[in-house]
Amino acid sequence: MKKNCVLVSGGAGYIGSHTAVELITAGFDVVIADNLSNSDMSGVEGVRRITGVDVPFVNVDCCDREAFAEVFRRYDFDSVIHFAAYKAVGESVADPMKYYRNNLTSFMNVIDLMREYGRSNIVFSSSATVYGEADELPVTEQTPRKPATSAYGNTKQMCEDILRDSVAAYSSLKGIALRYFNPVGAHPSALIGELPRGVPQNLVPYITQTAAGIRECLSIFGDDYPTEDGSCLRDYIDIVDLAKAHVAAISRMVEQKNKERYEVFNVGTGRAVSVFELVRTFERVNDLKLNYKVAPRRAGDVVAVWADTTLANEELGWQAERPLDETMRSAWAWEKYVRKL
Repeated sequence: MKKNCVLVSGGAGYIGSHTAVELITAGFDVVIADNLSNSDMSGVEGVRRITGVDVPFVNVDCCDREAFAEVFRRYDFDSVIHFAAYKAVGESVADPMKYYRNNLTSFMNVIDLMREYGRSNIVFSSSATVYGEADELPVTEQTPRKPATSAYGNTKQMCEDILRDSVAAYSSLKGIALRYFNPVGAHPSALIGELPRGVPQNLVPYITQTAAGIRECLSIFGDDYPTEDGSCLRDYIDIVDLAKAHVAAISRMVEQKNKERYEVFNVGTGRAVSVFELVRTFERVNDLKLNYKVAPRRAGDVVAVWADTTLANEELGWQAERPLDETMRSAWAWEKYVRKL
């Protein structure tokens, strides 16, 4: 079994495509599997252009067990990074069964097929949403998980539990769950980045689309929170730094450096940034003025959450490096590339 080959499910998407690039840069072979339900081939083509590698791509739904099994039969990989999941919080509240059916089924298929075909290492794409409104900040990996406020968040908690229990029960498996904070920015080449379908659900794509004239006005949901400037605080991590954390996690398992067969790591910067600060940074580094307004608070938004990344820094040998200025420049460069501005 090739220990330097990784299957990236959902690899045509925002985080998956950047992770594929960093894996290849680090010397891994990569196979991308994606059904393109929330992405398109531009992500795969961007990976190929950046790396100069004709990365294999399989158009497959991970929920279709038999079709997905063909990927395991056809390609010789030992590790899987699982990104393939629906991710819009609001949609998950309106249509929870869509999220439970897709996110849980696809992940259980990954676990089943890894066991059936003798594959060992899995990294699961988790989220800081598992912490909810934490009692103490910053959050560590030992911070208690709060009841999820959305079906999306609940699927992240449930998949973490599925991975933990599976690793405990099946000696062939090792797993790492990476709890992301807020991925932002784009690859420095501007050949891949975040490309939401329809109205963006995340802040930075809405900022860049407003700057590009696609959206008339950016709404900042609430300026009366108990923070210094009244807006919410988040931990915004550059997408390239986030991608490199996956390389560190896979390398840890391949090189058998993991202390436990199941581990959890926060992946963030360790710095709280307000919504207003993010907007001002984008305006300053790109010499732009955004049209924005303050809107009422949005249901489900926590006041503040940011990471304590000590464990990832010490155990994975990883830390966030790209400054926010650089990240906001890359986000705008990507938007201009996509819109041909």
